[in-house]
Amino acid sequence: MPLSPPADRELHHQRDIAMKGYERADGLFDIEAHLVDTKTYGFPSDYRGQVNAGEPLHGMWMRLTIDADMNVISCEAASDFTPYAVCPGAAPAFAGLAGLKIGPGFNKAVNERVGGTRGCTHLREVLAQMATVAFQTLYPIRARIAREARANRPKGNDVAGEPPTAPGKKPALLGTCHAYAPTSPVVRQRWPEWAED
Repeated sequence: MPLSPPADRELHHQRDIAMKGYERADGLFDIEAHLVDTKTYGFPSDYRGQVNAGEPLHGMWMRLTIDADMNVISCEAASDFTPYAVCPGAAPAFAGLAGLKIGPGFNKAVNERVGGTRGCTHLREVLAQMATVAFQTLYPIRARIAREARANRPKGNDVAGEPPTAPGKKPALLGTCHAYAPTSPVVRQRWPEWAED
């Protein structure tokens, strides 16, 4: 275990979130999330009667279909397990995310469309991580497309939509975490022109 040994303790709550990124046969990409909350003890529920230990309190799904430019083509949500009967009624609102672009301002735009009473807190929370999974899924594909575009263009012609790793452009990842700090050895190796001492 990478953390220090814990004090004596008893597990009460567990949240499991599984996320996967798929490339579809039609050239689009599906980013899927499944969130499950469980308790280690049973408790009474006004809506469900008794929720037993290990039975999901929350069991929710979401699928974002995006293109290679990170545009949301569609969004589908479903709630199998919820604490209240009305909760599944929030899922259809997430279809309203179609047309957004994953990138700067995405979380704010999500909140404008499905924030507060229009959506579901738990489904909204997974969207930020789904955006990260989208970047991880598409990074090698977008990098390959950019390399091919650079290799095939006549000298002096810029290619629209080229990632910010193109020569002379500041890398988008620069300064976003410890590894990509301008003083990091990673930056010195990957982008020496942007490295700082």
